[in-house]
Formats: sequence, structure tokens, C-alpha cells
Amino acid sequence: MGTARPFVAQTFYEAVAEAVDRGLSPNTIILVQPSDPYVCIGFHQEVEREIDLEYCRSRGLPIIRRSQGGGAVYLDSNQLFYQVVAKDQNETIPTRVERLFERLLKVTVYVYRRLGLPAKFKPLNDVIVNGRKISGNGASRLGNGTTILVGNIILDLDYDSMASVLKVPSEKFRDKIAKNMKDWVTSLNRELGFVPSQDEVKTSLVEGYEKVLRIKLIESGITEAERRIWEDEIEPRHLSMEWLYMPELRHKELLEGRKVKIAEGIHVVETDHKAQKLIRIRAALRETRIIDIMVTGDFFMVPEEALQDLELRLKGVSLNKDEVLGRVRRFYESSKVQTPGLTQEELAEAIMKLGEFAEI
Repeated sequence: MGTARPFVAQTFYEAVAEAVDRGLSPNTIILVQPSDPYVCIGFHQEVEREIDLEYCRSRGLPIIRRSQGGGAVYLDSNQLFYQVVAKDQNETIPTRVERLFERLLKVTVYVYRRLGLPAKFKPLNDVIVNGRKISGNGASRLGNGTTILVGNIILDLDYDSMASVLKVPSEKFRDKIAKNMKDWVTSLNRELGFVPSQDEVKTSLVEGYEKVLRIKLIESGITEAERRIWEDEIEPRHLSMEWLYMPELRHKELLEGRKVKIAEGIHVVETDHKAQKLIRIRAALRETRIIDIMVTGDFFMVPEEALQDLELRLKGVSLNKDEVLGRVRRFYESSKVQTPGLTQEELAEAIMKLGEFAEI
């Protein structure tokens, strides 16, 4: 695709995935760069909780909710995206997300090594160079067995903008975030002292997919079916407030804040739990029983839409360790959901932390 405006660069692969899932397109790998900067938030994140909206408005930065989990990030033309879409029955594509990352990120490692850097895969979904992250990746699945993996080759980084788009309690804390980003995330420019040509990077990616995955790529353009799906289904969804503010609109009654009494004997409480991923829990409790619950954060859940089923199953449960863990385990068993980087026990532990605020 070359270069595309942010909404196209970030979302067109969803149209391709729908076309592949419906048998209208073959397995596809897209290479694309956004033409302009924007902010991308994870599927399960709250916009106003994670993003400095005033800063983004003042800079004209679009905010786009992606269809995969993970955290909020500032993106611009200094990232080259790869977006892999394939049917699961293809033996090249593992169905377990952990194995999917491990297998397909061998290509990303190949590219960085070909460009002269000692890249390594770091579970769950990172590629690192000299101890710093140099590629971010996510994955999701469609209902008929189509897997999506998205990630990037980082040419250069604007650390100040990366920190500025995030909502923080103070400017001092923002400075700390910027420093942490410099300590943890790097780029080709920082490691090599220059940015290789886009043609060299793209050639390395094509070569990597063919050699590492033992496949043959055939160059092609956008099909009419893919364009129609994007214009009719994908673009309208991503431009809607219902999509951008999805978690907030689904749980309006839980957004009055921390420890707010909303009815006789019912309180809204919230807690954060950091495992490998951040889980934010907000719930309405009557004593120790969950009346309603909202789960957000930077975690992955495949399929992502399964989270609504989990929230529904947790309604009415008492904050008893065995009862909560039992509900969580039954959810995993029935939905066949995957939460790479987050165990069932960690999720149950995050929910149980609500008990610290329960009124008995």
C-alpha cells in the first residue's frame, strides 16, 4: 500500500481480514506507513483515562481505537507497519497466540539482523535490540478462523510526543514517562545512527517472510471487495463515537468515580492490578456481591469481544476467591478465549482486589 492516511493505515487490514474470512481474498501481508501522526489506543482501554485529549486536539492528532489489545501509543511515518492476515488452517499460522508471536516475529528479528542489529525475540510479543524494545505487535482473530498479526519496524521515535499524548497526573510524571521510554524503546536511527531507506526495509521484510516462513509472496493491489468492505463497514465503525468510546458507553453507570455511593447499599469502586499486563476493574458492589463490572486495560484477549461475556458472567458473584476463580475458569472453558500474558489466576486476583473496598 505504500503510504496511507492514518485511518487507512491503521484499519484497512480489517477489511482485508474480512475478505479473507469470507473467502474473497487470499492470505495477505500488507506493508504500509501512516502519512501523518496519530494516537492509537488498545481495544480494552478507556480513551479519557489513557489519553490527554486536550493535547491531541491542539495538535490535530486523530485518536483511533484498534481491534487488538495492548496500550496507547503515538504513531507516525517513522513506523513501517506489517499486517499479516491468514486462515488458521494454513500450517504456517499457529492458532495459539503465544506461538503465533514466536513464529511470525522471527521475520521481524530477521529484518533487524539483516540491517545490522543483534535483534532477539522477547515473549510475549516484543523484539528487542541491546535490551530495548524495537517492535510492538498485536494479534486478533475473526470468527471463521482468520488470524491477524500486526506490528511495526521502528525507523525513528519522537519520545516527547510519545509521552505528551498520555494522560498523566503531573508534568513531572510525564518527564519520568519520557525517560522510561528512552530507557525501554529504541529505533533503527538510534541504534545505527541513520535510517535505512524504506525500499531496503521493505525488501528485507519480503525476503524475511519468504525465507523464514518458506512461502512465496505475490505482489498485488487492493481488490474491489476489500475496498467495498472498508468503505461500507470498517471506516464507518472506526469513525463512530460508539467505537471510540466503546467501554465507556457500555458502562455509563459505573463512571461516577471511586467509592461513590449511587444507591442504598451499592457503591462504585475501582482498582488497578499490574501483572504482565495492566487490568483496571470498576464495579458496583452491594456489600461483597458484584452488581455490575467493567474490565479495561492494556491486556490482550482473543477474541477481544469475549470480554463482554466475562463481564456478564461476573454479575452476581460474591468476592469469594473460589467463586470468582470458578467463574473465570468456566468463562475460559466455554469461550475458548486466549489471554496471552495474563493467566486465569491473575485475572481472578485482579477482581478479588475489589474486596479491599467492599462495605460489609
